[in-house]
Amino acid sequence: MLKTMYLRWLLEEWGQGNYAVAEELIAEDLVDHNRLPGQPAGRAGEVWTARMIRRAFPDATFEADVLISDGEYVIGRWTMTATNTGAFDLFGLPPTGRPVTMTGQEIFRVRDGQFAEVWHQEDVGGMLCALGLEPPPFMMRLAARRSARQYRRHVAGRRGVGGGLAEAQRRAQAPVD
Repeated sequence: MLKTMYLRWLLEEWGQGNYAVAEELIAEDLVDHNRLPGQPAGRAGEVWTARMIRRAFPDATFEADVLISDGEYVIGRWTMTATNTGAFDLFGLPPTGRPVTMTGQEIFRVRDGQFAEVWHQEDVGGMLCALGLEPPPFMMRLAARRSARQYRRHVAGRRGVGGGLAEAQRRAQAPVD
């Protein structure tokens, strides 16, 4: 039963854009442990994400590669094949017209016959590379430097509240009474 639910979710909602399936399969208060920036909570967020992907990749097809279920959880891995002919709202990107193959996987927990909780991971980096959207190395270096500066400021700001990283290292080396 759970494998059938997963296949309907993948092939009908995501593959065909039949969002009414979400009403049946997804609990209104779905807990998504990997929500995207700006993604609404619950079932509404699930449909929001599927619509965004279908806008960016209107010809998307999905294939279930692996399905495992134990009666409470269903785990699936899929492959999406599509062409980026629509805007990709998540990144604010115009269409590239390029084909893409992307993989992903979910772990769904079922409660009262609906998906109540989800953990998921998609190969977004691989998809961006396939779309030719790899940042140039100098941009990555600039971003890494910026990230390091922000982290150092964050750590320095915490020094006044508990001592920060240097204090934690000092305490870790101090003898235990």
